[in-house]
Amino acid sequence: MNKINRMRRSFFILFIVSCMTVVGQNPIISNQFTADPTARVFEGKVYLYPSHDIPSPIDRLKEWFCMEDYHVFSSEDLVNWQDHGVIVSQENVPWVAPESYSMWAPDCVYYNGKYYFYFPSAPGGEQRRGFAIGVATSDKPYGPFTPEANPMEGVTGIDPCVLIDDDGQAYIYWSGRGMSVAKLKKNLLEIEDEPQQIEGLPEGFKEGPFVFKRNGIYYYTFPWVRDKTEVLAYATGDNPKGPFTFQGVIMDESPVECWTNHHSIMEYNGQWYLFYHHNDYSPSFDKNRSARIDSIFFNPDGTIQKVIPTLRGVGITSATAKPVQFDRYSAISSSGVAIDFVNNDNLFEGWKLIFNEKNSWARYNRVDFGNGNAKKAKIRVFSKAGGNVSLSSILPDSKTIAMFNVSEKNDWQEISVTLNNKLEGIHDLQLTLLSEGELQVDWISFE
Repeated sequence: MNKINRMRRSFFILFIVSCMTVVGQNPIISNQFTADPTARVFEGKVYLYPSHDIPSPIDRLKEWFCMEDYHVFSSEDLVNWQDHGVIVSQENVPWVAPESYSMWAPDCVYYNGKYYFYFPSAPGGEQRRGFAIGVATSDKPYGPFTPEANPMEGVTGIDPCVLIDDDGQAYIYWSGRGMSVAKLKKNLLEIEDEPQQIEGLPEGFKEGPFVFKRNGIYYYTFPWVRDKTEVLAYATGDNPKGPFTFQGVIMDESPVECWTNHHSIMEYNGQWYLFYHHNDYSPSFDKNRSARIDSIFFNPDGTIQKVIPTLRGVGITSATAKPVQFDRYSAISSSGVAIDFVNNDNLFEGWKLIFNEKNSWARYNRVDFGNGNAKKAKIRVFSKAGGNVSLSSILPDSKTIAMFNVSEKNDWQEISVTLNNKLEGIHDLQLTLLSEGELQVDWISFE
């Protein structure tokens, strides 16, 4: 390992040790980039297997995707995520080209007591070109995973996805020179038949297949360049190999022209969710992306309702566990509210709300106050001119619960006040600027 890699690895290990639990709305992981999120339910938890974008340490990939390893994350509530650390790295896969930084979108499935992690990368050797797909196995969903010595034979491409059908037959899907599918043998390490192309998809660039089954319908979902950037689209069929009938778009193009989107869809505790990515923490470079979640809904005929991306995301936020980030709002007033990064030198510190119009407001829903033990509210706020902010509960009832009088100060300040009312259970909250001038809010906490 060269000196740059050793230094970066040492920093990386120290960083992960200090950030084993990450908390977020959208994006859901706030200590590193997490693209191409595949979510699976194992052992009653949601496990997330994303790729891991990093700033490139080599000139060749300065303006392209750069990925050297895979982490796995787990959650029981889709709000608090535990980082289990690196499970596979380009450094411990025998067939991967050293320093290729090409560990792209992965998948993981459980079969007959073992977890199978599928991943693409660039193989080593002068005669090897393009991408191959490898497999690593483990007895636990979080590893340790042991990679096979060689990539899969007959599978050339990227973005593997594995579907295990109701009868136990497994299928692998991938992209590269079209969209392909093949049966897997019982060992889940080899294909059983010749790959075939997926039929019934629209013209244009496609990648990242994710296939699932619901109510007897096979859903073949994929990123598709409909115009300049990718949408998430889908087709349906009655056979895992197709042909499929194109149905439409699940999610439209990024409003800020993030070129890629990549996703997975799964059910957890009776609700279906769409996991996808966006360049939230890297607005000026869309090759560093972050995982998001939003709920997804089906019509009675099985078609999918279009998903509108949100900042709030999913799940219930505990009032007392961590500060509530109102910049991940559920709704804002039509004018007078903006969002910016707290620290432009470290975007992972997140965002702040900027109120600049009297009576402008922001709402954050589904905050759980439990048995009503919270007595105080604290706000982190910045205002050179000072001002006044009210905090209200708007559901299940409407009442003002705190008033913050902000003094003039050319720096951030934290103001703590006693709550006007006892809050129990789940509430939707609203912050409202009651004064003229600009006022910035980082977070609100309760104790």
